[in-house]
Amino acid sequence: MQRRSLTCAIALALLAAGAVQAQDIKPRLIRFGYGLNEQSNQGRATKVFADEVDKLSGGKMKIRAFGAASLGSDVQMQQALIGGAQEMMVGSTATLVGITKEMAIWDTPFLFDNAQQADAVLDGPVGEKVKAKLEEKGLVGLVYWENGFRNLTNNKRAVAKLEDLDGIKLRVMQNNVFLDSFKTLGANAIPLPFSELFSALETKAVDGQENPFNTILSSKFYEVQKYLTVTNHVYSPWIVLVSKKYWDGLSAAEKKVLMDAARKSRDFERRDTREEAAKALADLKAKGMQINELSPAEAGRMRDKLTRVNASIASNVGMDLWNETQAAVAKARAAK
Repeated sequence: MQRRSLTCAIALALLAAGAVQAQDIKPRLIRFGYGLNEQSNQGRATKVFADEVDKLSGGKMKIRAFGAASLGSDVQMQQALIGGAQEMMVGSTATLVGITKEMAIWDTPFLFDNAQQADAVLDGPVGEKVKAKLEEKGLVGLVYWENGFRNLTNNKRAVAKLEDLDGIKLRVMQNNVFLDSFKTLGANAIPLPFSELFSALETKAVDGQENPFNTILSSKFYEVQKYLTVTNHVYSPWIVLVSKKYWDGLSAAEKKVLMDAARKSRDFERRDTREEAAKALADLKAKGMQINELSPAEAGRMRDKLTRVNASIASNVGMDLWNETQAAVAKARAAK
């Protein structure tokens, strides 16, 4: 009888140990939200990130991705991260300006001439300094992805000169720099979340919008927009964010997994986005969009018109950061 009791006790102990072990290896699920659809450059890079997290953690950490703004707009997801209700997201730096004013530096019109300059500044000391400012607001920035240079579409007319923007109802991000910039250029700037944009264009609540070629294509804006003007007026970064509440609860090894995976996804995403941008422009033309390129002289006129906006950005982010950024851009331009 005693032997049977001992055997039962050992069996129960082994079962309990097995249950504890099973609990130990239960993967850490991380909700990762993004605004575009799964077929977009954002969706593809999210998959690379998720696969890398799985691989580097040996299956102990799993990314559960939610695309097409199913967890809310960028602004809603940012608040969910700050409150600890969601773990991760990727979204536009422009929608963070209300939380961290220094993010407005990336909204400076005509700041970068090309993507290589943007990489050098974003991945350098200035980019790191701006990213670090998020922590006091409850967010941790891992890496910058590329959304790309932003370009104009609308249904009214081809925008070949500054005056062509007059009165166009243009959707812009919920960001004061974008609002001020396009109002200064003569458009009727209307702030709207990205998730509401397609239906606003379809119902003609707005005439136009501005986004990189890839987003215009993946979001099928060609179905509801006729004219595309290549303006390259702003280089638009995305940023991969983690809830600080969540981040602070991770071990050093888990943090390293997320950071290493994020860097790999960044390198993939930039290559993918740049390759796709060239194809996207050709595809948009094939789908019937009327495409024109803003001349350097007209781009110069727009830049001159935006001097007051630039002064406002400098004042908002602080002259030290403004001057550091301009110096970093000048250095990147010189390093051809």
